[in-house]
Amino acid sequence: MGHVRRRLAFVALGVLITLVGGTAGFVLIEGYPVFDAFYMTLTSVTTVGYGEIHPLSTAGRVFNSFLLLFGVTVILLAVGAMTQTVIELELNHYFGKRRTKNMIDKLDGHIILCGFGRVGRGAAEELRKSGTPFVVIDRQEERVERAMQAGMLGVMADASRDDVLRDVGIARAKGLIATLASDADNLFLILTAKTLNPSLTLSARVAEESSEPKMRRAGATFVFAPYVSTGHRMAQALLKPHVLQFLDSTQSAAGPEVGLEQVRVENTCAYCDRTIEDLQIRRETGVVVLAIRRSSGQMLFNPPADTKLTGGDYLIAMGEPNGLHRLEQLLMGAAR
Repeated sequence: MGHVRRRLAFVALGVLITLVGGTAGFVLIEGYPVFDAFYMTLTSVTTVGYGEIHPLSTAGRVFNSFLLLFGVTVILLAVGAMTQTVIELELNHYFGKRRTKNMIDKLDGHIILCGFGRVGRGAAEELRKSGTPFVVIDRQEERVERAMQAGMLGVMADASRDDVLRDVGIARAKGLIATLASDADNLFLILTAKTLNPSLTLSARVAEESSEPKMRRAGATFVFAPYVSTGHRMAQALLKPHVLQFLDSTQSAAGPEVGLEQVRVENTCAYCDRTIEDLQIRRETGVVVLAIRRSSGQMLFNPPADTKLTGGDYLIAMGEPNGLHRLEQLLMGAAR
């Protein structure tokens, strides 16, 4: 868009110079009143041909001849530039939408992020850091443009409409994040999404605590109240500052190179039905297993070394990115 603005600025500057220069010339050479001089310049460069307002002297006609040549050229260039700009904008809009649609059609196992406000932007940054494919939907053009300028896939539409969700591949998506403006909008979106894809994992934001049970009954897997969460963290900052600092350090890119990750134990893994001690996680990967979520849903904290791993379990581990990646390879059976 920068070159379009520059082009329009040059066109406006050329027309302004022509009008100001012609007006000044008729005032100085022929002694025209300012308005008559401006009107004479305007009729000349636009080739309207109403004739001379007042009889011109020889010097005035010479000046008007050069004004006609220069002015008509500027006007033709202005018309051409405006036409080119309109065509470019239309083509860019058409091919941009077509390119976005083609990219969305190729997505599989992606996340649909509905709403690109403050909460939505935070979710988008986290998804991008993790390398998870996702598409943004928002009603406001400036928000969608902001997302696309940041290199994200964006669609300007009403996220609660069935056809919009189908267009962004909800049948192929693995999750949806609802961060629309109101709880009512998010509730309707969750109901619509759950109808179109019952297996979808849904995460919703609520402004009021009373909306949380309704959102869960509608099918939301996870429900977050940002204001409540912020209040809890502010209190924890005073009551347990070191605990909060530790948790923040595992989630902030500005902190140490340590993160939290969930790693699935595949049924085909060589270490399936063996113990944590057999796996030698600390020695092989340098990460710490904080908990195990069993396939039954049971959460086992600080599991002992003789804990047996079974297919479908998730290890909640903390460590450096390379170590976490190595652990993932081990539990997928890619390496021993």
